[in-house]
Amino acid sequence: MVMTIHVDIVSAEEAVFSGVAEFVVVPAEMGELGIYPRHTPLLTHIKPGSVRLKLPDRADEEVIYVSGGLLEVQPSVITVLSDTAIRGRDLDEAKAQEAKKKAEEAMKDRSSAMDYAKAESQLAQAMAQLHAIDNLRKRGH
Repeated sequence: MVMTIHVDIVSAEEAVFSGVAEFVVVPAEMGELGIYPRHTPLLTHIKPGSVRLKLPDRADEEVIYVSGGLLEVQPSVITVLSDTAIRGRDLDEAKAQEAKKKAEEAMKDRSSAMDYAKAESQLAQAMAQLHAIDNLRKRGH
């Protein structure tokens, strides 16, 4: 029997995923973090990117884009809290490309340090969405 762990991925608007997984990969600040059932408790920030879930009895991984946030790991439950969380199949490539373009233009302006930091954050989020879309395309989704 395959061991599983309960996973909740929640955005500011809704619960995007709630169910069991064999393992989860999360974009932590220092790199990807793989989590299996009975992992040591952990609390950390995550960066914009893709959360990948290996669901029982499914060959393909479930991919969910997150804009950053917090990860809490307990031995029997993983919780991802993010301002924005979007299922991979619901990502809009054209919208992400437009956001990337706007952020790059805003970074060229450099009218203030605050505006530059905001543009830099928006660029990181757009790039993470495009990376998630590219990964899904490579996997045949």
